Amino acid sequence: SFCSPEQNCSTTTFNSDLGSLASMLLDPDLFSLSPSSLHSSSSSCGNCGTEEETPHTSQLKELPTSPSPVPGNIATSPGKAKGPLLEEGDSALKTATQQATSTPGRTTADSRVWLNKLRYFRRSGVHHLSFHAGFHPLPLLCTQQKAELIPSRRLSMVQTTIEENFLEGTLHLLNDFVSGQHYPPKETISHLVRHILLNPHQGEVLKDTYMLLMKIQMLHPATTSTMGWNWALLKYIMEDQKPPGRLLFLQYVVQTLEDDFQHNLRLRLLQKSIAKKVLSCNGCFSNVKEVVEWLVAAVTGIGFSQPQEAEGTHSAAARAECSSPAARAMFLLQRMLSMAVEVDRSPNCNSYKIADLIFPFILNIPVRSQREALLNSMDSHLLRCKLLEMMFHHSCDVPTTLPLSLSKILYFLGHSSVLLQYQVSSTWQRWDEMLEYLSLLLISYQNVILDHLRSSLYERMDLIIQKAKPRLQDDDEISHLDIYLKTEDFLSRMQQLLGQPFPLQINEKVCMIQQLFLIFTCPGHSGDEPFPKQSHRCDLEQGS
Repeated sequence: SFCSPEQNCSTTTFNSDLGSLASMLLDPDLFSLSPSSLHSSSSSCGNCGTEEETPHTSQLKELPTSPSPVPGNIATSPGKAKGPLLEEGDSALKTATQQATSTPGRTTADSRVWLNKLRYFRRSGVHHLSFHAGFHPLPLLCTQQKAELIPSRRLSMVQTTIEENFLEGTLHLLNDFVSGQHYPPKETISHLVRHILLNPHQGEVLKDTYMLLMKIQMLHPATTSTMGWNWALLKYIMEDQKPPGRLLFLQYVVQTLEDDFQHNLRLRLLQKSIAKKVLSCNGCFSNVKEVVEWLVAAVTGIGFSQPQEAEGTHSAAARAECSSPAARAMFLLQRMLSMAVEVDRSPNCNSYKIADLIFPFILNIPVRSQREALLNSMDSHLLRCKLLEMMFHHSCDVPTTLPLSLSKILYFLGHSSVLLQYQVSSTWQRWDEMLEYLSLLLISYQNVILDHLRSSLYERMDLIIQKAKPRLQDDDEISHLDIYLKTEDFLSRMQQLLGQPFPLQINEKVCMIQQLFLIFTCPGHSGDEPFPKQSHRCDLEQGS
C-alpha cells in the first residue's frame, strides 16, 4: 500500500539546539517506530521506500544520537531496554541474527530485509527504514506516485518556527522536508517570498531562501493555483519598496513564468499559463506597460542603484557594481516582454502594441549606450524589428507605405536622417548610430523570416517539424543591382556631407550593410552561404 501523508517511512531526529523547538509538545514516538509496528513497517513502508533524502554529512555530524526502538522479540533486561541499541554492542546484533534466522515462517529474504533495517537503526542522526540496495520488490512505486503535501505533523513543526520567527529553523526544516514526493503548501511558499526573501535580512539568509525556493520550483513547478506571488506584490516591490532581495525575487518570478510557459507550450495549453494570467496583451495590457516602465528604469539606471550606496561615490568600481543588478534586471524584464509577445498566439499584433509602448521612451533616452543596451538586450527579434521600424519611419523625410521587408529596409538607407534628438554633437557619430540600427534591423528581420516568428508558437512548432521554407513577401525580392546603387548613393551623400577625411567607421558599416543585403538575397539563403562579392567602392575603401 502507498504511504499516506500522515504515515512516515523514515524517522528523523533534529538538533537539540533548535531553541524553543525543544519545548514542542511532541511525543517521542513520533520520531521512532514502536516495537509492535516493525513488522508492519517492512510491508507498508517497503513499498514506498524512504520519504525523504538523507541529509548531507555535515548535517549528520551535528545531529545527536537518538534512542532507536528495539524489536519486541529481542530479550533485554529492564535496565538495558532504557538505553539505545548501540549499547547492546555486537552481542545484540548477534542475538538478533540468530533469532531472525530461527523464527518460524521467516524467509531468508525477509531476514535480510529485517537485518538491514536494524543496521540503519545503528546509525546516528537520521534513520531510514529502506530496503537494501540489492533487494527492491517494488522499485518504481514511489517514483510513480503523485506528489503530495508535506505531512501535517511536519508542517506543524515548520509553522512553529514561523510563529517564533526562527528563520534558520524554517529554512532547515523545509529544505529537509521538500522532496520529489512532497511539496509545501502555497501559503508556506508565500511566506518564504513575502516575509523572508523580501525582508531586509542578511545576504546569507536571502541566498538560502532563494535556493530553497528554486529547489521547490525545480521539483514542483508553480502553476496559476500554486504560485507564491501575485502581480500586486511584484509591482509593489519594483516601484515602492526596494528590499535587498528584490533582484532575487525578480529572478524567481521570471523562473516560475518561464517553467510554466514551457510546460504549457508542450501541452499546447498556453491559455492556462501564468504568463497568460499576468502578461497577456489582450487581458492585462496595463501589466505589460508596467514591465516596459521597469525596463526603461533599469536601462537608464533609475531605481536600480544600490540602496546602501553613499552619496558622492562615483568611482568606476562603484558604478560597475551598481550597473550589474540593473543589467540583470534588464535581461529578466526583456524575457517577460518576450513571453508577452507570444502568449496570446498573435505575436505580430502583440509586438506592434509593445513596440508602440517603448517607442516614446527610447526617443527620450539621452545616452547612445543606453539606447543600444535596450535594443541589443531584446529577447524577441520580432519586437526589436517593430521598434526599429517605428524609429526609422519616424526619421524618414518621405515615409513609405511598404510593409516591413528587405525593400523597406533598403528604402530606409536612402531616406532616413539622423534619428534622435538626444545624440552627440558630432555629425558623423549620429550617422554611425543610424547605420548601427539599420544593420541591427536587417539581422533581426532575417531571424524573423528564417524562424517563422510572425506565426504563433503552435504553428511555428509545426513549421519547424515540417522543415518548412521561410515565407517571403514580394517586397523581399530585390536585385543585387539595386543594393549596389543604393549603397553607392548613400556613400556619395555621406562624403559630401562629412567631407574629408571620411570616417572609416561609416564606410565599414555601409559595406557591412551591403554584404548583409547580398547574403540575404542569395537564392536558397539559409544563413551559412559564403559572402558575395563587394561593390567596387567598398573594395577601394577597405584597401586604403
